[in-house]
Amino acid sequence: MIEDPPLLTIRRRFERPAADLVSAFAGVPVSQIVDAMGGRGALHHAIKPLSQAAATLVGVALTCQCGPSDNLALFGALEVAANGDVIIAATDSFAGAAVTGDLVLGMARNKGVAGFVTDGLVRDVVGIEAVGLPVYCAGVIANSPARNGPGTVGFPVVLGGVTISPGDILVGDRDGVAVVPRLEAGTVLARLDAIKAAEQDLETRVRQGLTMPEFASAVLKSDRTRFVD
Repeated sequence: MIEDPPLLTIRRRFERPAADLVSAFAGVPVSQIVDAMGGRGALHHAIKPLSQAAATLVGVALTCQCGPSDNLALFGALEVAANGDVIIAATDSFAGAAVTGDLVLGMARNKGVAGFVTDGLVRDVVGIEAVGLPVYCAGVIANSPARNGPGTVGFPVVLGGVTISPGDILVGDRDGVAVVPRLEAGTVLARLDAIKAAEQDLETRVRQGLTMPEFASAVLKSDRTRFVD
């Protein structure tokens, strides 16, 4: 007979990036971070801020695998959460029940958690807004989850089409959430200056009347483009 898995499997210790490295991403637009990672790294478009008033997020990923209609792993995540962590709750995009509501998120805020991201749904919108924690989710439903497990905490999860490992850096704004792998964070940060400079230059030229960037103009004028009248 195959043994039943434990209700919770929790990895309590994993490497977190230095605090100054995490804070260096504060205020950086998600779109620029994605550009610095080669145009990838954003979560699925359905995962958006629940409240526009709390749509800025920076922190360290604390992952948990809840599975559909269950949130026992969230309580495991609360047990090991450190100040500045972002709880990542993978639900296999389950849409039949919320994975959390305002009370659990209030407990997360009390632990110093910096935000909450899920590919599932949440409930108690008014209460969540009062908690003030940045919450990114795929939607809202009033149905409540069970607390049966099995679940895991502190292991890689796939959420919103992106693999997220504990210790990765999460950055969110109104465009969505970007995942910066911990081991690539320094490289991504170093690329941001060039990304920002190029974008500022192009913004200035657009304000001055630019209608077509040079790279597109060159393609349009080359033998790689055929006009059919």
